[in-house]
Amino acid sequence: MVVSSPLEIGRKLCEVSTGKCGAPLGRTLVMGFLGGAYIALAGFFYTVVTQDGYGFVGVGVTRFLGGLAFSLGLVLVLVAGAELFTGNCLMPMPLLAGRLPLRGMVRNWCLVYLGNLLGALGVAFLIRLSGLDSGMVGENALKVAAVKMSIPLGRSFFRGVLCNWLVALAVWMSYGAHGVGGKTAAVVLPVSAFVVCGFEHSVANMYFLALGLMEVGRFVPHGVDISVVSFWGYLGNLVPVTLGNVAGASVFVAVAYWKALGDSLMSGDD
Repeated sequence: MVVSSPLEIGRKLCEVSTGKCGAPLGRTLVMGFLGGAYIALAGFFYTVVTQDGYGFVGVGVTRFLGGLAFSLGLVLVLVAGAELFTGNCLMPMPLLAGRLPLRGMVRNWCLVYLGNLLGALGVAFLIRLSGLDSGMVGENALKVAAVKMSIPLGRSFFRGVLCNWLVALAVWMSYGAHGVGGKTAAVVLPVSAFVVCGFEHSVANMYFLALGLMEVGRFVPHGVDISVVSFWGYLGNLVPVTLGNVAGASVFVAVAYWKALGDSLMSGDD
């Protein structure tokens, strides 16, 4: 398997980011919609896989199986092609390297975030209309949303930091891999790790919390306070998690590797 060096990865990230920031508005929104939809489809995959595992194989194994299932989302984004806000939080590297204007990065983040939100909500509505969220699957969807909305703001932020540190590393490594197999291998363990550890991903939560809201009144899960499942609970989770995701990828991956690679990102020196 051919793998690029960190410097080669950094240069490729700069090149790809420049192209993304120069893309037309319509294309960016559509690619963002697809990114949100792919993560949401993986989220439903996770919900189905974990619906009844806790009582049979325990929390850790169930979460790991769910993490493997959820990794489908980032594989689809990177292999099929789509825009994902959390992955684009690596753009501070080309920004600091002088390869990207601040205005272009902010424009991309805003458009992709909106596209991701529309894609995630769209899939949530389709699943509700399909009736596939019945029985234990729907109850599990409500549990997931309730647990996430009950996390205090500060903890949500730091769980977002930890999550996107891993997700950004997965995206970073995928730039160094060649072929579907290499990109898949780069993604699976970091994504599985953040799911198992209970970290928080903003685009995933756009979907998880939306579907949970749609399940209110249909289920009453045992041992879970569903009174927190509301529109304000949605915002109360999404805002700090989003900020944490930005900080995690920007500081611990983008800025860290920019400091490590320095002027080599601009020069031809290896």
